[in-house]
Amino acid sequence: MKKHFQLAAVACALGLALAGCSQTSSTSKAAEAVQQAQTLKQYDAETFFDTTSIMGSSFSPNGDKILVSSDESGIYSLYAVDIKTAKKTRLTDFQDSTYAVRYFPNDERVIFTKDSGGNERFHVYVREVDGSVKDLTPGEETRARFAGFTEDGSHFYITSNQRDAKFMDLYRVDAKSYEVTPVYQNKMGLDVGAISPDGRFIALSKNNSNKDSDVFILDTMKKTLKPELIAGKDVEATFGPETFSRDSKALYYSTNAKGEFAQIWRYDLTSGEHRLALKDEWDVNFIYFSKSGRYQVSGVNADASTKVTVMDTKTGQSIAMPSLPAGNLRGVNFSADEKTMAFYLNSDTSPNNLFVWQVGTSNASQLTNSLSAAIDQNDLVESTIVRFKSFDGLEIPGVLYKPKQANSNNKVPALVWVHGGPGGQSRTGYSAMQQHLVNHGYAIFAVNNRGSSGYGKTFFHLDDKKHGTDDLQDIVYGKKHLQSLDWVDGDKIGIMGGSYGGFMTAAALAFEPEEFKVGINIFGVTNWVRTLNSIPPWWESFKKALYDEMGDPATDGDRHRAISPLFHAKNITKPLMVIQGANDPRVLQVESDELVAAVKANGVPVEYVLFDDEGHGFTKKENRIEASNAYLKFLNTYLNN
Repeated sequence: MKKHFQLAAVACALGLALAGCSQTSSTSKAAEAVQQAQTLKQYDAETFFDTTSIMGSSFSPNGDKILVSSDESGIYSLYAVDIKTAKKTRLTDFQDSTYAVRYFPNDERVIFTKDSGGNERFHVYVREVDGSVKDLTPGEETRARFAGFTEDGSHFYITSNQRDAKFMDLYRVDAKSYEVTPVYQNKMGLDVGAISPDGRFIALSKNNSNKDSDVFILDTMKKTLKPELIAGKDVEATFGPETFSRDSKALYYSTNAKGEFAQIWRYDLTSGEHRLALKDEWDVNFIYFSKSGRYQVSGVNADASTKVTVMDTKTGQSIAMPSLPAGNLRGVNFSADEKTMAFYLNSDTSPNNLFVWQVGTSNASQLTNSLSAAIDQNDLVESTIVRFKSFDGLEIPGVLYKPKQANSNNKVPALVWVHGGPGGQSRTGYSAMQQHLVNHGYAIFAVNNRGSSGYGKTFFHLDDKKHGTDDLQDIVYGKKHLQSLDWVDGDKIGIMGGSYGGFMTAAALAFEPEEFKVGINIFGVTNWVRTLNSIPPWWESFKKALYDEMGDPATDGDRHRAISPLFHAKNITKPLMVIQGANDPRVLQVESDELVAAVKANGVPVEYVLFDDEGHGFTKKENRIEASNAYLKFLNTYLNN
């Protein structure tokens, strides 16, 4: 549940449903725009979040059901979806969200994960066929992860930090008795990336810096159990394990050693040969295989959208998909007999919908209708990818949402959205929160500032130890781009973002106090000195990479203080909203508490919404609705006034 602290009176204000509709124009274009604005239906947050979020595509052993996580009840729970009738059977009912991992290979037991109140200490659970639940990784401080089944299904693997909070060790679990056997004690700060189907080989990775990582192979048949470095030696580049071939003879790994973008390479475990397996003009984000290896699934991050390819390895050709609604494929999975494929389609105007397809047939079956029945999809907005020049001439990409009611005769307010990270990326795809604001007349420009992933390694590293400076200027110049559009009200532009984007929001108000009219900081870092000294212990394996990007608090404390909005909060003069989860292990609640108090002391309007049952991101639908209502109310009061 939430606690709502109103620190400044917020009056209700009209939305933009009919803004500009009474205006007349001699041009047919203006008349059409007025008519569109008049006929556009606006929906409240409750309706947008009546939309269902769904994920997961594991088939039951006989292929008749698919395991998913869905928040249709208000919180993510597990459901079994019948592939013929689309009927859902609920499998879990906890106060916290439960996330589907997969069915057991030979029976209908289910593996899932769950944390407590958003604290990110995820445990691995088994739901028995009779509905009873067993926590395989108990302990208040334990954090664990499922790591895969052996080929015969007799055992599976988990990683856990129960021995040492900083490091994830590998364990093998008997699939019948749940007896746990240690496999690899991690004392080198390595991360388990993949395990061969026969259980013999373990692929591990090590972060040396934010530009350099290595891949190791551990052969469990060798008594020494010493990982062997197989990729990354003598070259500064990123290397990471992806998956093993189904015959356990080769490892597929990703690397950007050969250019700006990540490619997939294949390492032969017998000969030691490395060869290119897959490349593109963008990052190849993933690769995996169906049970026998017949089908290869890969994904490319193509200009902020994921393009998935399914290849028949017998022919070397992409399979011919049936005719489908508009959208991008994601979550592709195959039944054990490889005759049926499950996948999702997602677009800017349509959330994930689950499909099943009998491979080779002409039609696929849609099992879900996730968008609220009350919403006309035609009222929602497709994004466009745009680019602009920043302060130094660097081209910056972004994802732009133009409200349907916007035109040169009806200029609309706008928001620059900043993604999380550092190093994240704003991408295309459905967002109930963003569509809610766009539907109510707010343009959103999701700027992928320098340092964002997806645009090559050079672009990615341009903000290293320059956070809150050069990347902030990209955001400011994103605002200037909005001001160049004849359908944007250039005097009504705000900024908002979550996590690192929340930091950038607060930084914009503190260091560029006249640029944005308002700011919405969603669990953003405000004190880098504290944050970098209080990161969760399980971040140990990539702490060095984080410090290489952000700076080591032992040596860069002065710079961290200089870029921390909290220490410059006296400069904040524009209305601020702060949203925080009390259980956030990354950005502690005190970060938001102190910023709110400091800005309130300036006599500046501040709204503070604190959810006492959430962490770094909000999983409960009622909280997401409350947050979205708060955003709109705040913007209607202070931006579009």
